[in-house]
Amino acid sequence: MQKIIDCLGLMCPVPVVKAKIEYKKISKNDLLIIISDHSCTLKNLIDAFRKEKCNIEYEEENGIWKIYIKKL
Repeated sequence: MQKIIDCLGLMCPVPVVKAKIEYKKISKNDLLIIISDHSCTLKNLIDAFRKEKCNIEYEEENGIWKIYIKKL
């Protein structure tokens, strides 16, 4: 399963809070996709999920970040 969280136009810590809430709801091997237009969101998510068993990858195109968090 995958869950998309649209955070376009939202400043931190809102994307982190939304991601943490949804992460608690997903199962192992599920994927959260956070879409953001703020570069700081990636760093803040990496910091916030440092202690979680997950894999974080991202891609950026034209100032839009797609951040993939897979629960392990």
